Amino acid sequence: MSVKGNEKPFPLKLLVKKLDLVADRPLIVLNNSDIEKLELDPDESVILSVKNRNIRVSVLATKSLVKEGEVGLCGNIEEQFGLSEGSKVILTKTAGFNSIRCIKKKMDGQTLTRGEIKEIVLDVINGNLTNLEIAGFLLGVKYVGMTVQEVEYLTRAMVETGVKISFDKATYDKHSIGGVPGNKVSLLIVPIIAASGLLIPKTSSRAITSPSGTADTMSVLAEVEFEPDEFKEIALKVGGAIVWGGKLGLAPADDIFIREVERPLSIDPESQMIASIMAKKVAAGIKNMVLDLPMGKGAKLERREEALKLAGKFVELGRRLKINIVCGLTYGGQPVGYAVGPALEAREALETLMGKGPTSLIEKSVSLAGLLLEMSGQARRGYGRNMAYSILKSGRALKKMKEIIEGQGGNPDVKPSDIPIGEHKAVLYAKMDGYVKRVENSKVVAIARKAGAPRDKGAGVQLYAKEGRKIRKGQPLLEIYSERSSKLTGAYELALQFPPISLEGMLLDVYPKFIE
Repeated sequence: MSVKGNEKPFPLKLLVKKLDLVADRPLIVLNNSDIEKLELDPDESVILSVKNRNIRVSVLATKSLVKEGEVGLCGNIEEQFGLSEGSKVILTKTAGFNSIRCIKKKMDGQTLTRGEIKEIVLDVINGNLTNLEIAGFLLGVKYVGMTVQEVEYLTRAMVETGVKISFDKATYDKHSIGGVPGNKVSLLIVPIIAASGLLIPKTSSRAITSPSGTADTMSVLAEVEFEPDEFKEIALKVGGAIVWGGKLGLAPADDIFIREVERPLSIDPESQMIASIMAKKVAAGIKNMVLDLPMGKGAKLERREEALKLAGKFVELGRRLKINIVCGLTYGGQPVGYAVGPALEAREALETLMGKGPTSLIEKSVSLAGLLLEMSGQARRGYGRNMAYSILKSGRALKKMKEIIEGQGGNPDVKPSDIPIGEHKAVLYAKMDGYVKRVENSKVVAIARKAGAPRDKGAGVQLYAKEGRKIRKGQPLLEIYSERSSKLTGAYELALQFPPISLEGMLLDVYPKFIE
């Protein structure tokens, strides 16, 4: 449609009308007449402006929900901009962001400059890129990759556009690249290190592709969402904290990458993963860090060569960003411990702090904690593991964990039995005598997530057998927990179709397959 006379199709001034509609992204509803005035094509987005603040929004057309001259807002736009019924907003057509050109450049295999990466990050934060365009960038990063220089630029851009926290004393942290179910070691390492007298203000992520991230597990025991000043106060008072980094406003572009693309697509591009971890650590004021790199069949890193190459990238980036990093290559060929899922993992972590717990969880925790103690000078080289084990077994770590839980608003006297788990459950039993040949991480993850984890805290998988264990026919191999019967059914059917635990007897195969 052509606009008559000297009338311009945009900018268009409109009045806000409240609509009872929910959307998972910024979305507006316009009358067909106004869409014609803006000369919008199908699926084209526009810029909504309020008091010199802009956001890129998608548009839905209607004949009756809003009148000509009105705009209906969805996707938390009202709260974000403080708008009310009758507020005035301005709509303009997008002029074509330079960051989109930069995204295409990365998808074509080219190297981006610092300014180009900063443009992309700023447009992500300002809502100027659609989820599809953000996905284009991350898929380009995943399949094309980034140079170390580009990763540094991305890291710095994410830090510069968010909140930054600083401490007046040396800070320590432990982080994992993930990929191994049941990896709740941070709930042991943080209190061990804090009990030694070091400051360990840990910011953690929620699960992207796993059944439970550290923040998901900790949220079973205490609050994990705090403002930056609250987080800093808790950490300094207690000596440690375990909180969700997303609430702090650290590297906000990273949270958008995770929420809008990585979690829905279950992807974790290596270069973005490195930048994500390092940006959060720089912004949180961390100066010394042990990085857990699980390796083995079914882990993100299957070969030692891969792990060493990734370790080199982290150490080099740490040098550029002034963070002292030591990487620990750990066994990741099967789950850590026996519990997978937020509530089940919180239970197992508490049991371990109380003097019980599985050997794999204890050994991984004290070994990584030992590296931090050696970095700090608290323990001599080669003696950190023993010092960490002593702190754990003495009860000092449990006492410190109670202080952390209380500091974060939880019940310091919580017992493992106090933690509720899903009321719906199903057990898989061994169909033969034999030995456990393999526990497949990916299948355990799929079953736990199908059961509802991490969204449903009580959902997950309890393993009863690990590699090498002798099993008798009829013994339980694993138990699935869910908060909903429908999800339990789906998880149980998945476990039957793709059993995560492989048994091996003395008879390995038969040939030919059919014997008369």
